[in-house]
Parts: sequence; C-alpha cells; structure tokens
Amino acid sequence: MRIGAWSLVAALLALLAGVGWYAYSGLTAGSAPPMPVEGIIALAAGATVSLIVGVGLMALVFYSSRHGYDDLPTRDDSDETEQRD
Repeated sequence: MRIGAWSLVAALLALLAGVGWYAYSGLTAGSAPPMPVEGIIALAAGATVSLIVGVGLMALVFYSSRHGYDDLPTRDDSDETEQRD
C-alpha cells in the first residue's frame, strides 16, 4: 500500500478511537438522571414506526421490481402496422 492509503487508515482509526472514547465517557458519566417512562415509551414507539416504514418501503421496492414497474418503457407499434396492411 502507498503512504496515502496508510495515512487514510491511520486517520480513520484515530477517528474511531475518538468516537469510542467519547461514547465510553458519555455512558459512564453517571451524573444524568434516568430516562423517564414517557421517554422510554416515545423511544420505543419511534423505533417501531421507523422499522415499520423501512420494512414497508423495502417491500414496495421488491414488489415493483418483481412486477416490472422498474423496467424501461418500451413502445409496441405492432398493432398499428397490422391495421394499416
């Protein structure tokens, strides 16, 4: 690998270490009050709705792909030429 690739890997590993340290320090701070029950309910509802929307959209993608809605449009002039003859 070239020096540019090594420096990119080093920079990405440094970013990963920084994010890991930040997450660890945020999770172990312990000075914040616990999340209220309403917050937990809102978090669960939001995650559930997001999951339902994601699954529904992926189902629509597969449905449209399987039924030909994603195909390129084609022009069929065979009916017009048969009527002229």
